[in-house]
Amino acid sequence: MTLFDRAYALFEEQQRARGIDLEQVKAKLKALKVETPSWGYGDSGTRFKVFQQAGVPRNPFEKFEDAAQVHKLTGICPSVAIHIPWDKVDDYAQLKKHAADLGVSIGAVNPNLFQEDEYIFGSVTNSNPAVRRKATEHLLECVEIAKTVGSDVLSLWFADGSNYPGQVDIRKRKAWMYEALSEMYQAMTPQMRMLIEYKFFEPAFYHTDLADWGMAFNMANKLGPQAEVLVDTGHHAQGTNVEHIVAYLLDEKKLGGFHFNSRKYADDDMIVGSHNPYELFLIFYQILDAAADEDSGVRKTAENIAYMIDQSHNIEPKIPAMIRSVLNVQTQYAKALLINRDQVREAQERQDVLDAENAVREAYEIDVTPLLLAVREEMGVPADPMKAYKESGYADSILPRGKGGASW
Repeated sequence: MTLFDRAYALFEEQQRARGIDLEQVKAKLKALKVETPSWGYGDSGTRFKVFQQAGVPRNPFEKFEDAAQVHKLTGICPSVAIHIPWDKVDDYAQLKKHAADLGVSIGAVNPNLFQEDEYIFGSVTNSNPAVRRKATEHLLECVEIAKTVGSDVLSLWFADGSNYPGQVDIRKRKAWMYEALSEMYQAMTPQMRMLIEYKFFEPAFYHTDLADWGMAFNMANKLGPQAEVLVDTGHHAQGTNVEHIVAYLLDEKKLGGFHFNSRKYADDDMIVGSHNPYELFLIFYQILDAAADEDSGVRKTAENIAYMIDQSHNIEPKIPAMIRSVLNVQTQYAKALLINRDQVREAQERQDVLDAENAVREAYEIDVTPLLLAVREEMGVPADPMKAYKESGYADSILPRGKGGASW
């Protein structure tokens, strides 16, 4: 018996004693899918400076080549989100085929309504009807792109807002937002979902048109069942209980997806789980608890969440940074799968605060390395994806691309 076999045998024995069915846990780990973003592979950074790196993709096709490496090494990243016009091409069918040839697919389509000069005072909420029309036409363009590439998710974030009291008519802008999203909603196929993101500040500093989960939730409710809320883990004020928001949206059957990243102060867009991994673990706890709910609607919502990375790798090399984020998501998901929910509920019913908290924290403190190694072996991917990438030679192979690649 190898050292690994002994370690896994001991892990298996310990989890069996805790009442955990490891075969079910492994099946769920293998089923986990995390979408990576095309823009995470390109030159990106803060609003102050973009530090260009050698080997960065020069076009969307090369972005997919890099993303395919992440999927090859982790086995859980089969789709890649695109951002329009950052990933605009003449032939989207060709891009779709290129992705398929690499073993991945095109995932969520993200409109960009925050970089053109006309949007200085807003896009779909601009007081100028011509600008609002241009923005709405872009939303409709993205629906058509989604149809062409076979995507069923449209992920929306708006920078629209204002910097000073009196600058805009907030209530009119609310109506204009609904008007644009309603037109987009009507253009969607029955299979598509609209995921509405929110952000409480930046780049607007007085008010943002979709500032929090409640505003996104209300908009999604008004639009209909194909509209849901997207939670970006970096888009909250300090101290916000994100897992509470997750639980609430799950219960309302309106949680559509995540943009995973990490933050220390604001929307810092750093590697997932790098600053508060416990929060990520607790988010998955709420999701897995809902996935076992007696309410079929809540259960279906929990099982249909789009997990997506949304990061700006400013100083990190792009591909290994993405691999690290994906592995951090996988690790916290694995830990959450080890929570004995029966034990938690029994303590809750007894109103035993410490036993209930301990039943959750106990799973977080478990070293899941033996479990992840076993799962990766069974999936046919490297035991250590980070090490495998360093040894693959891929980083050197893309250096001829030079500097000055595609940026966001």
